[in-house]
Amino acid sequence: MNNLLQDVRDYVILFLTENLSSQLTFHNITHTYEVVSAVREITRENVLSEEDFRALEIAAWFHDCGYAICYKGHEEESKNIATNFLENFNCDASFIDKVLKCIEATKYPQNPVSDIEKIICDADMFHLTKTNYKTYEKALRFEFEKFLGLTFTDEEWKIKNLAFLQNQQYFTLYGQNVLERFKNVNIQLINSSDKL
Repeated sequence: MNNLLQDVRDYVILFLTENLSSQLTFHNITHTYEVVSAVREITRENVLSEEDFRALEIAAWFHDCGYAICYKGHEEESKNIATNFLENFNCDASFIDKVLKCIEATKYPQNPVSDIEKIICDADMFHLTKTNYKTYEKALRFEFEKFLGLTFTDEEWKIKNLAFLQNQQYFTLYGQNVLERFKNVNIQLINSSDKL
């Protein structure tokens, strides 16, 4: 079981490198690395069993693999890819179910139930707290245009972006106590950008 995490990591890195569209400017391999890293950071503030931690980190690796197949509904594809891999590794059904529930929980609007589902949801929205948030926001805007055919004026995008940030909520204590503060700084920066 110890090399399961390493095998998942190796598999996902290769899979994403070979299969993701170069036009995925936000949901790319860097995003996956960042979510895995955020999961580890948030987990340090939570007491998890070894199995829960393993399921959570595996879910973080697999959660956006589905983008290699489709944009809308990618979570289902991510779950299929994870299931196939974990069944081949002879993982038991209850463990696979934990992983799949974590991936499912990242679907927007997020509705996590268990502690590990809450952690992956907060990790998936970690970018909202970054000092270079503008870079992420631009990357996402490009994807919406390219893959969903959604185009916005700068003003429309600003309103949509602000509404998203203000309505988004963190589920873990770490998210509420730490991440929320950084996200609020980005909200203030967006609000003040037209006052300059």
